[in-house]
Amino acid sequence: MLTSLYGKEVAIYFIDGTSVNGGTLEQADDTFVKYRTEYEDLYIPVTSIRSITVNTKERQRPRIGFGIE
Repeated sequence: MLTSLYGKEVAIYFIDGTSVNGGTLEQADDTFVKYRTEYEDLYIPVTSIRSITVNTKERQRPRIGFGIE
């Protein structure tokens, strides 16, 4: 199932509430996922992952302040 995400930029959320993002999913098997960022390669145990998300569209940031359009 994760093979369709190879080479895509994903965010990985862990069971303990932390996350990593801005990297690409390189490889995955039954025990580990290889995740590459600009600075490091992470080998993450599958048992510690809660979810993996893929950004499919750039979000519009909300406008702050008052202005005349």
